[in-house]
Amino acid sequence: MAPLGDGGAAAAAASNNLVVSFGEMLIDFVPDVAGLSLAESGGFVKAPGGAPANVACAIAKLGGSSAFVGKFGDDEFGHMLVNILKQNNVNAEGCLFDKHARTALAFVTLKHDGEREFMFYRNPSADMLLTEAELDLGLVRRARVFHYGSISLISEPCRSAHMAAMRAAKAAGVLCSYDPNVRLPLWPSPDAAREGILSIWKEADFIKVSDDEVAFLTRGDANDEKNVLSLWFDGLKLLVVTDGDKGCRYFTKDFKGSVPGFKVDTVDTTGAGDAFVGSLLVNVAKDDSIFHNEEKLREALKFSNACGAICTTKKGAIPALPTVATAQDLIAKAN
Repeated sequence: MAPLGDGGAAAAAASNNLVVSFGEMLIDFVPDVAGLSLAESGGFVKAPGGAPANVACAIAKLGGSSAFVGKFGDDEFGHMLVNILKQNNVNAEGCLFDKHARTALAFVTLKHDGEREFMFYRNPSADMLLTEAELDLGLVRRARVFHYGSISLISEPCRSAHMAAMRAAKAAGVLCSYDPNVRLPLWPSPDAAREGILSIWKEADFIKVSDDEVAFLTRGDANDEKNVLSLWFDGLKLLVVTDGDKGCRYFTKDFKGSVPGFKVDTVDTTGAGDAFVGSLLVNVAKDDSIFHNEEKLREALKFSNACGAICTTKKGAIPALPTVATAQDLIAKAN
């Protein structure tokens, strides 16, 4: 086995609160001025991105144990991204380089309210070319939680690698965490996206979706609980719907409710959902009784809401990720 990325990663693996994130990491080019189209933008700020990688960094920044599994171009951007993982105390032993493909790029348009639109360059990028044979399944099996999105399901060979990693995790009794992270420009069509995302729905123990994603997946009103509950299935431990700055709703077998969000000055919503998920997974990895104890779950979700809110106050995802102290600060100020 390759050496761990750093000392923090070694401690992470030993503690078995390890969360392994699988999927894509890329470079986001974010306009230096909000509210302009890509064509109108005069300059762009280079920022590391990719939801599963953001989650891994969020976990480490909150003092949790995380590792990332994915493939990068053997280019300057690819090496830069893996170095960023290591600098953020993420175990990078599951990271591979491809000499024949580039690291993925995304150009992100920031609207005035901090919401985003994406244009991707990945035809194919290295993350899409990860094969089942290249996977470090030992790392996956060591995890307490295996976290993934849906972008890795779009094309082969990465889809097969994703399925193999998920099967290995489930067979080893690892909790499976799914945040579909709908990115329609990457799928052949909206119907293909819906079908692909739902194809692995019932493999997960925990699912987080945004209100927009509920509307997309159910073709209905995300505020109507009947539509949300159409996404529930026997065996799911927790379904969380994030409602932007309004907070989140939660559903388990035994209880359901909502936890209000925090008001902040939003600059860029990139990574807010990932900060939320990372924060929740830190708590799940430490103590999965959270699925059965509503008081503990509500406390964890309040903390996750604070983490998501803080992440919107700066540009880019990873640089804006909160620490435990900044999240506790926001909660204290709101009380």
